[in-house]
Amino acid sequence: MPSSSLSPIAYGFRYPAPLKHLIISACASASASASRHHARLPPRVRAAHVSATCLSNPRHLLTGNSFLSRMERFCSGSGINKNKVMVEMLQIYGVFRSEKVAEVMETIDRALFVPDGTPPYADNPMPIGFNATISAPHMHAMCLELLEKNLQPGMHALDIGSGTGYLTACFAMMVGPHGRAVGVEHIPELVSKSTKNIEKSAAASLLKDGSLSIHVGDGRLGWPDAAPYDAIHVGAAAPEIPKPLIDQLKPGGRLVIPVGNVFQDLRVVDKNPDGTIQVKSETSVRYVPLTSREAQLRGY
Repeated sequence: MPSSSLSPIAYGFRYPAPLKHLIISACASASASASRHHARLPPRVRAAHVSATCLSNPRHLLTGNSFLSRMERFCSGSGINKNKVMVEMLQIYGVFRSEKVAEVMETIDRALFVPDGTPPYADNPMPIGFNATISAPHMHAMCLELLEKNLQPGMHALDIGSGTGYLTACFAMMVGPHGRAVGVEHIPELVSKSTKNIEKSAAASLLKDGSLSIHVGDGRLGWPDAAPYDAIHVGAAAPEIPKPLIDQLKPGGRLVIPVGNVFQDLRVVDKNPDGTIQVKSETSVRYVPLTSREAQLRGY
C-alpha cells in the first residue's frame, strides 16, 4: 500500500532510499516505552541495556507494519556500537522474538559484510556498489524468523540476490554442516567480495567444506543443482513470483519474496505436500527490481 505517516514502509535488501521514516526527534519517554516491551521478552533480553534515542509518532503504533515503527525509536544507530547490542535492540522493539535468530545474528558479525567506513550496526540499508545495498538489520531479522522452521539442521536454503553474503552466511549457520546454503548473485564482483567476507566470519568452515556456496547466476532461474529447497529468500522485487523458484521449492517448503512494482508486498509462499501453494502478504516493503545484471548496472 502507499507510504504515509500511518503506514510505515520497511525498506528492504538492496534499496538505496533515504530513510525519511527514520528521522524522528529524541524523546525522554523512550526508556519507559522500552520497559513496557521488556515484560514480553525472554530474560536474556530483558537484561539488555536500553539506549533508545528516538521515538516515533505514536500514531504509527496503530498500523499493521509496527515493527519498523518500533525500530524508529533507535534510528541511525545511536549507541549501537556492538553487534550483540544491535540484535538485542531489535528484540526489545519487537522486530523478532526467536532466540535462534538472535543467536545466529550475534554469531555472524554484520560489520564483516558492510563496506569499510560505514556504521555496521545502524538500522538502515547501505550501498555496497553496483546499484545494490545490504538490507537493514530489521529486514534480515524478519526474514530469518519467517523462514526459521525451514532452516533447521540438515535442510537446504537458497538466497537469491546474496549481495555481500550476510544472509546466506546466517542461513548456513542455521542449517549447519549437514545442510546446504546456496547464494546466487548476478554481479561477479559481489560474489568474489561475499566469499572473502564469509571467509572472515563464523561461517568460514561451512564455506570450506562446501555446505555453503555462492554462485554467479540469474536468480530468477533459481539454482537447480541443490534443489529442492526447504527455504528460499529473494532480495529483490519480482513483478510476479518466478515459476522456477516455485518448482525448486520442496513440498513443505517456504519462499519469502517481495512482489510488485511501485507498491510492493513481502509475500510468504508455502508449498503444501500435494504441491499446491498458499500465499500471504506479510507487510509492505520497497525493494529494487529483480532484473538482469545489465539492467541493474544501468540503474534499472
